[in-house]
Amino acid sequence: MSETGPFVVFANFLSDLAVDLDEGQVLTRWAEQAPRKAWLLRPGDVLVTPVPLSPEFLRYVYDLTGVPPETVAVVTVPPAGAVPLARAVREAGLTERVRALAGDRGAALLPTALDASAIAFARDLGLAVHPYPTVGAAADALETTMLLNTKAGFRATAERLGMRLPFGRVCRRSGTEGVVRDLLRDVERVVVKPDRSAGGHGMRFLSRDDLEDGRSLVLDTVGGPDGTWVVEECLDVAESVSIQLETTASGGTRALFSGAMRTVGGSFTGYASPLPASCAHVAGELEQWGTALGRHLADHGYAGPYGLDALVDADGVPYASESNIRRTATTTPHAMVARLTAGRPGPAPAWSVAKGWSRSPFGFDEALHRLREHRLAFDPALGEGVILYADTPPDGRSWRYAVTAGTAEDLAEREAALGVAFAFEGR
Repeated sequence: MSETGPFVVFANFLSDLAVDLDEGQVLTRWAEQAPRKAWLLRPGDVLVTPVPLSPEFLRYVYDLTGVPPETVAVVTVPPAGAVPLARAVREAGLTERVRALAGDRGAALLPTALDASAIAFARDLGLAVHPYPTVGAAADALETTMLLNTKAGFRATAERLGMRLPFGRVCRRSGTEGVVRDLLRDVERVVVKPDRSAGGHGMRFLSRDDLEDGRSLVLDTVGGPDGTWVVEECLDVAESVSIQLETTASGGTRALFSGAMRTVGGSFTGYASPLPASCAHVAGELEQWGTALGRHLADHGYAGPYGLDALVDADGVPYASESNIRRTATTTPHAMVARLTAGRPGPAPAWSVAKGWSRSPFGFDEALHRLREHRLAFDPALGEGVILYADTPPDGRSWRYAVTAGTAEDLAEREAALGVAFAFEGR
């Protein structure tokens, strides 16, 4: 994130950018991660969040970032159902409060997702949308942003840009079963993906056995009765990887970091950077593809962070799988790690984000006590340790955490020790 501001950090996880608003339960669950946006706050900033942040978590964030609490503001928006966050702000009568906190200091809106609702909200507040020079420039990028957050839009663009893709086809919901049966004549397994989805929501893995004896294909309701679906060959995947990049308002593109995604059944569960040695050889091709995508985005007016995901098969060959034209699940944790380790000597640390389930629930102070008792808490002097980056989970058990260490080996050791300290269960 560029060093400009102040920012109104707008945690609009409730957005139609990646998933239809009809998928309310999914969006509400994703919105539980909104507290992590506190790691972006600098003096003068305002955080607009759909979920409350505990005093203990905020004190922890301010202590590690060195931000005086009195120099920032947190506006918690009451629940309003599966509606965009901007609408929830208006319905709660909080628009004027946010406008007053932003003031006339040249603030800009920093949304999690660049969607139509966020752009309209910026206009209401009289703010630019970071990193665009004007609200109009952000609005001009919306069509491309929406398109490349779809599976079909990505496949069409990636093919034009020369990326290697899994064998597959795009179809409407009504034709999906026929396409699945056609592809299964040539391949052993397929993966069926809703066009507008994130985190593996609605994804299915199918073999020929699944459609034998007259059985029909039953799809998730995501996308509605006429939605678009993508059916692809299910590769023999050794690693799921991604590269995160950004384009600037002037059209430049740069790679920020890359790593391996942790997935269960195609759903994202965590991330580790840098790329493991087993697939480090794909880094150059990933950056080449990501840079080509960035040039395409810049040509269509987009500026800001984006990610490109890929699958590395058992032969070590990478295949591009999707793009995420927004702040992703790793964008803010990476910014947090970079900020907290800025003074660390030597090369950038290895880092990871993940989620673990403790056998019994406990609160934030107890979690910190366990970290300190086991000498795992993040040490600012060393730039290493465990960071509780997303506040106390609603159930007190499903803890999101980040770990930084000098090497991948040290990282694995710290994660194992955290599992003992928090009594994580296997999932």
